[in-house]
Amino acid sequence: MLRQVAEGVLIHQSEFLESNAVVVQGRAGVLLIDPGVTGDEIACLANDLSDLGQSVVAGFSTHPHWDHLLWHESLGAAPRYGTAGCAATVQAKLSDAGAKARVAGMLPPEVADQVPLDLLGDITGLPAGTARIPWDGPEVRIIEHQAHAPGHASLLIEERRVLVAGDVLSDVLIPMLDLNGAAEPIEDYLAALRLLESVAGDVDVVIPGHGSVAEADQVHARIERDRAYVLALPEGDVASDPRVGPSAKPGWEWVSDMHTGQAQRLAQLA
Repeated sequence: MLRQVAEGVLIHQSEFLESNAVVVQGRAGVLLIDPGVTGDEIACLANDLSDLGQSVVAGFSTHPHWDHLLWHESLGAAPRYGTAGCAATVQAKLSDAGAKARVAGMLPPEVADQVPLDLLGDITGLPAGTARIPWDGPEVRIIEHQAHAPGHASLLIEERRVLVAGDVLSDVLIPMLDLNGAAEPIEDYLAALRLLESVAGDVDVVIPGHGSVAEADQVHARIERDRAYVLALPEGDVASDPRVGPSAKPGWEWVSDMHTGQAQRLAQLA
């Protein structure tokens, strides 16, 4: 069910990893960011929009990971965008005939037979350096960075004072660095946090890709928590992070295993 988090900005949260689809109301319809995750959830989202008398006029994927590249025919045929870097990565990964079958084989078992893949990654890359999403609605500024994935975009809805963070600033997931392709994954992440910190004073609401929405008094704390984790990661000393260890949210204890694997991988790359 859609829930309003700011004027003209609503979210639809999936049961899978508390994934947040974001709806921004415009003059002729809505901008839909990262819809997901199961077919039933996306159909529910489409029905909610229909009940509001709204159609989707544009879509956007914040980064090139499968759970942020989903779509369903019930959402219509609006143009779907991503950064040039995001689109190039998607093109490279999904260009052959067996790509979607490979993605299907990697899906978590609890959702494997429920995720619609027919329209996976069908996005148009915006020209490099594009500052705003082209659509008839509130200006949505693209803050591109390389934390987490190539061509990752956090989005600032300036007049609504909302930051759609993508897969950073989560209260349940630790920072997940791009350890497969980035030459300087730690510095990439710290640079991204500096970019987000530069606009934090203009934000009252942060919507992470996964987890709960942060209000104004939590914005800087989310940034600092991610920064502290990334700085401590090379030494593995992240015991104070509430997302790792016994203080983790019930049901999210596996994040500690993710941290262990990430720390080991980073040590291999050193």
